[in-house]
Amino acid sequence: MRRRWSLAIVGALLILAGGVLAWLTQTADGIRIEDIRFPGAKGNTMSALLYIPKNATAQTPAPGILAVHGYINSRETQDGFAIEFARRGYVVLALDQTGHGYSDPPAFANGFGGPDGLAHLRSLDFVDKNNIGLEGHSMGGWTVLAAAATMPNDYKSMVLEGSSTGKPFAADGTPAWPRNVALVFAQYEEFSNLMWGVERARDVTQSPKLWAMFGTQGPVVSGKVYGDIAQGTARVLYTPAITHPDEHISHQAIGYSLDWFAKTLQGGTPRPSDDQIWFRKEIGTLIALAGFVALLLGVFDGLLEAPAFSHLRLPEIADGTVPAPTAASGRRWTAAFILSAFIPALTYYPAFALGGTFVTPSAWLPQGITNQIMVWAIINALITLALMPFAPKRASRGGIIGPSALIALLTIIVGYAVLWLADLAFKIDFRFWIVALKLMSAKQFLIFLIYLVPFTAFFVIALHVLHRNFSTMGAGRGALYVTNILALTLGFIVLLVLQYGTLWLSGKLFNPLPDPGFVPLSTIVAIQFVPLLGICAIIATFTWRRTGSSLPGALICGLFVSWYVVAGTATQAAF
Repeated sequence: MRRRWSLAIVGALLILAGGVLAWLTQTADGIRIEDIRFPGAKGNTMSALLYIPKNATAQTPAPGILAVHGYINSRETQDGFAIEFARRGYVVLALDQTGHGYSDPPAFANGFGGPDGLAHLRSLDFVDKNNIGLEGHSMGGWTVLAAAATMPNDYKSMVLEGSSTGKPFAADGTPAWPRNVALVFAQYEEFSNLMWGVERARDVTQSPKLWAMFGTQGPVVSGKVYGDIAQGTARVLYTPAITHPDEHISHQAIGYSLDWFAKTLQGGTPRPSDDQIWFRKEIGTLIALAGFVALLLGVFDGLLEAPAFSHLRLPEIADGTVPAPTAASGRRWTAAFILSAFIPALTYYPAFALGGTFVTPSAWLPQGITNQIMVWAIINALITLALMPFAPKRASRGGIIGPSALIALLTIIVGYAVLWLADLAFKIDFRFWIVALKLMSAKQFLIFLIYLVPFTAFFVIALHVLHRNFSTMGAGRGALYVTNILALTLGFIVLLVLQYGTLWLSGKLFNPLPDPGFVPLSTIVAIQFVPLLGICAIIATFTWRRTGSSLPGALICGLFVSWYVVAGTATQAAF
């Protein structure tokens, strides 16, 4: 019994260690963090993390910065910026855009929440209202631009990270608006055409749209300050050699923003821009995420010893009561592996295009990206069903559906409770970069129940066939884990290597669809498929080795992935 629970204990210790590291990093130098909700101008509820440096008091107000994440992210995505801003004496309001995180849907409403965020920041008595900066990544740039357009005299400067003025979602930039703006635009940006009308991000200096904001008639020189800070007309362009999602996890990009606010805002604490500690927080929450996976496995293993789940335990194969499972071999194994690995990747862009076109957000399916993932899951479930007759047959087991559902639910409930405790104690979720597991709001929980059905059906079918093709008790443990992980992730790994290799060599992603609008965002979303499906492969293999059934692992994965996706993306329709 003690051995059965040892993995859960290891997971809990990892979560504790990672949480402590993250907490010590984000509260360094006396920073205080508050998880706040505040009313928007239209009666909506907005959510944010408020970082308060020790120098900020009502008697000595400190400069403030509104920091906003990009599309289908949340306030924690700005942690690197927020921690470093706060270490330099700035009060930071890291905002959840409307329809993201814990801010009320729908997404895109009310200037993305930017005007509400700026108004709330200015309402704090420990914020110097004459020294307020705005910083936003991607759609977060349009959020702070909406705030700047609504309240043109209520901020002093801004940093746009991988964003733009003008269409599709912002007012046109001019030499006088926005005030004192720094643009960080990566050389390998996936959205160069959308943002600045150039095919390749490295050609952004040639963009007429950029010239209009800088007041030039020729190429903008990276790193050169144009205009006058005192007049509010200063402009500067930085072009680090990174990609769009790298911009909020880059020492270089964060350093540019620190330099710019040091020049344009008064009252901050002098500190070199290369003095950055925020990455320790990313490491801490990564350790916690790994601990979470270990915790799920350990809890499942421990619960399996309970009498209620005795029927799930691995049957005795040696006595001949249950036939030993067989797997594909030879050419059949190779064919099964190729199909398992690459069909999901080959159907990815077409499925996302279909979902984006025909399954638009509605009251019953309110999340656009989740709808696209759902369409992909349904298509691949149907393909897997069609191929199921070609997989090796397995003896069926009766009476395991109820115990499998119960043990899966209990396992996820324990994991959710531990995340709640980590949030309560350390103000963290479990994440690294764009991979993030968050608590759900009450509305998100109801949405989760909607999407749980198709996602769980996908995993029940996909993992059943996966185990029929590759899993046997005689296979080496390491080999079985590697095979199942690669069977679920290799196609996406190859897809991403091809896309980003093409981007590095040619300056733009390749486009397999008639409509190129789906490709950049879908490619960034695909990055998350690799760790997410890898975790599912680990869960599926672990639970199968202890039960001989694919069902418990499939139900855990359905619950886990539905929770992960719903809590971590945007809600575009009112719900």
